[in-house]
Amino acid sequence: MKQKLFALALVLVLLVLALFQIGGVVHDRQTYRQIAIHGVAQSLAGPQTLTGPLIHRACTEEWDFRDADRQLHTERREFTLVAAPASLTLKGTSKLEPRARGLHATQVFNLKAELVAEWVDTQALKPVAEHVGSRMNCGQPLLMMAVSDSRGIRHASVKIGDQVLALKPGTFYGSYPRGVHAPLAMAMMGTTPLQAQLELELVGTESISVVPLGGDTRVQLTSNWPHPSFGGQFLPVERKVTEDGFEASWRVSSLASTAQQEVTQLDASKRKGVCPSYGEESVHGGCVEAFSVTFVDPSNTYALSDRATKYGLLFIGLTFLAVGLFEFMKSLRVHPIQYFLVGAAMSMFFLLLVSLSEHMPFESAYAIAAAACVLLLTYYASHMLGRWSRGLPFGLGIATLYGMLFVLLQMEQTALLLGTVALFTVLAAIMMLTRQVDWYARFKQAEPVKPEPETVKGAA
Repeated sequence: MKQKLFALALVLVLLVLALFQIGGVVHDRQTYRQIAIHGVAQSLAGPQTLTGPLIHRACTEEWDFRDADRQLHTERREFTLVAAPASLTLKGTSKLEPRARGLHATQVFNLKAELVAEWVDTQALKPVAEHVGSRMNCGQPLLMMAVSDSRGIRHASVKIGDQVLALKPGTFYGSYPRGVHAPLAMAMMGTTPLQAQLELELVGTESISVVPLGGDTRVQLTSNWPHPSFGGQFLPVERKVTEDGFEASWRVSSLASTAQQEVTQLDASKRKGVCPSYGEESVHGGCVEAFSVTFVDPSNTYALSDRATKYGLLFIGLTFLAVGLFEFMKSLRVHPIQYFLVGAAMSMFFLLLVSLSEHMPFESAYAIAAAACVLLLTYYASHMLGRWSRGLPFGLGIATLYGMLFVLLQMEQTALLLGTVALFTVLAAIMMLTRQVDWYARFKQAEPVKPEPETVKGAA
């Protein structure tokens, strides 16, 4: 008995090592998928962050002074004047479609957005001399809109009042060089309100982020993607997620955010480094408060396969328990090699699942892999346990396990609850079936009978 328990422990260790190897294969395939996604992003566009619109103006101030030797020198300082909008409204619609590279596919979004930015006045763009008698020189004001990856810009237009402005590439705003800009006439500057309307079509991968630059920033975003992950510093004030997509809206005041000050007053080089854990995001090389939507792909076959593999040891343990109960209750003899073959078939299911899911939908791959393993184990168990009347219930139990696993993989929020309830149900069933078993008597019957010592002839 002790030798068999040792052999079963060795079999279990070998199967655990096999599961680790299969898990390594899944991780390798996940790495290849990430490389493919990175390749799509390199060829198309990566995650996108919208910063702006805002108006900036480059200025220089020169002044003369005499040193201790009464020599005349000229000093010069360069600075940028920035006017952030008092209110910013963005309404956008995002549609996602898959793009594949080899066996691996990722989701690419196409964002069509309308932005309305309003300035109460543009007095912040009026230069103020710091030195008496200095000479001030300022360039033309530029209205700019920055994005993190300008390759994703498909269309952009801006209108102030009824006047359509010509957009040009780049922002000329040092920390945020990628995007578009439009020169503004000096007649537009002054104490009167200014409103700019922008239309933007942008493509990218993985996520969209928005920096709340307005004194009052309002964003409404809809999408056909039903699996959003809302992140960043600010969560939506309203959201609705259905099977057809999601709708979300944000409202952020400059009183609650430092984004406006960080973008308009600080250089990004002073903000490089690890972003704080409370929600700032890396934007254009620095950390700026933002809110974001990440388009999570729950049908990622490798993520699902990885989750399934984590249940492998539990499945093998339950299967061994079922075989052991048959052996114990029916007084059968099952060799450790037979345990090993059953466990190997259970392990092969996960490898079949990974390989098949690369060439067909995950549901179909799961059905084929599960059906193949159930049929094989039912056939083998019928001979291992001595008759079909024992093999068929065994196969039905294995099919139930695979069905339960598939349900758990589809549940994102309640997987732990359902898995715990299922395990409790299995434990309760085993306890009910064995409630009247005399374990001492059973183990005594399983022990080999020791031969009695022979009597020595001629002994007294």
